[in-house]
Amino acid sequence: MKRMSEAFRLNKRLAKHLWGRLSPPLLASLQGLTSTYGLSVGKGDIICLDGGWYVTHAGLLRLSSRRGCTGIHVEIVPHFCDLSNNHWTFKATVFRVGRPEGFIGYGDADPSNVSFLVQGAEMRVAETRAVNRALRKAYGIGICSVEEIGSHTERSTSSPQSKKLPPQRTNGNYGGRTVRDHLCQLIRQHQLDATLVKSYATDFCGVRTLREATRDQIENFVAHLADWADKNRDALLCQLNGYLGAKEGAA
Repeated sequence: MKRMSEAFRLNKRLAKHLWGRLSPPLLASLQGLTSTYGLSVGKGDIICLDGGWYVTHAGLLRLSSRRGCTGIHVEIVPHFCDLSNNHWTFKATVFRVGRPEGFIGYGDADPSNVSFLVQGAEMRVAETRAVNRALRKAYGIGICSVEEIGSHTERSTSSPQSKKLPPQRTNGNYGGRTVRDHLCQLIRQHQLDATLVKSYATDFCGVRTLREATRDQIENFVAHLADWADKNRDALLCQLNGYLGAKEGAA
């Protein structure tokens, strides 16, 4: 306990030096990440972006070496690749001691969802994202990795077309035609994968199929999706990409 307290004090001091004053919730989160996973600010395991913590690829690899990772298998998923548009998709499986079945993660990248700093290296980005998602799943990391998101600065200023649409109240089990149109417009506007959005909506509403969702549940999901897409599309894409496995199984 004493060693972990010292580790948190060091993380706190370095974090304030790097990113200035941190809010109490952010410090509480940092304390949890320090005590639960032994992540280090000084070693570059985690960084603070847009008021939230993100784990790095190096941090996940160091964690896996401490927690008994026995191997990582990575393979390309040809069905979801489009070489003409430099779109790549990879599947990674992380194996732990005592868990022979492994933990699976998928990652994709193309010029539209990576920072301009790494454009031209989309294949490597997709592979890294797959590994990071598998590692996060294997070790229960609830925060996204930096490599899973695209450029923050490039989308920090929203265009007039990307303004959040106001919530619309309608009738019908699926939320009515207006809500369906709103959802379709969001998918087109923010270039989202409709199948992944549907999987996310099912989880969000806590139902097996969207037909079982109530009007209020669907309206709440659409409002939530619009708000998230407007404020942080990169984080939303990170969430949606977690359903790539379900999409592959349905294909």
